[in-house]
Amino acid sequence: MAGILEGIVARVRERLAIAPPDLPRLREEAHAHRARDFRTAIETGPQPALIAEFKRRSPSRGALREDAVLRDYCRVYELAGASAISVLTNPDFGGDLVDLRQARDVVDLPLLRKDFVVDQSQLLQAAANGADCVLLIARILAPAELVEFAIAARELNLQTLVEIYQESELEAALAAQPDLLGVNARDLATFAVDSSKLERVAARLPGGLPLVAESGVTSRQEMVTAGQAGARGVLVGEALMTAGSPADKIRELLGAVPARTV
Repeated sequence: MAGILEGIVARVRERLAIAPPDLPRLREEAHAHRARDFRTAIETGPQPALIAEFKRRSPSRGALREDAVLRDYCRVYELAGASAISVLTNPDFGGDLVDLRQARDVVDLPLLRKDFVVDQSQLLQAAANGADCVLLIARILAPAELVEFAIAARELNLQTLVEIYQESELEAALAAQPDLLGVNARDLATFAVDSSKLERVAARLPGGLPLVAESGVTSRQEMVTAGQAGARGVLVGEALMTAGSPADKIRELLGAVPARTV
């Protein structure tokens, strides 16, 4: 773990140390949360299903759409055919937990809290603010932590999307018994994209575990290619946030309208 990722994780730990979460309040709110079924939404969606992501900026590209209104985007995502929504709650991406709560208020789709989870209090935050699934990144958690965090998530009725970048992380990810397995085509240390791993990982997965392709998908053909490689779902963020019409882009990605030629 180095570079950009190391800096993000260090800032997450620093924020948690400076402003520790109110655990009693979070536990009360988390246990009152009524979760939606994220995995089933992906398994019953189009092949592959679309997880539409909301983020205002990216460490690799800078500002995407700083003035984006989350409520408007989430409504568009749902109406255009996304199967689920991913909400970046990390400040490095322009996100906040308030975004997650607002998304919960305006759509019926299941929600993924996408952040850099390094402490179990963040699982409580996720459930308390309306998440149905939480991202766990194998590259920043020790194998034992992955298992512990996944168990803690299940106790809160949160499903888990365990993300790997290197194939060497697959064994630890599977030991956590995730609800979905994500393959990130973007190296979290350098943010360079390498999409060649998806098919190899798919060949090693146990039957029935949904595979999610993450990062680097911008076109209908890339969606189709990901599906052919074994992805049941595809997470798309930057292509939607930078599109002139997010609704048209979703329909294009899902094959509902022809791709536009330039």
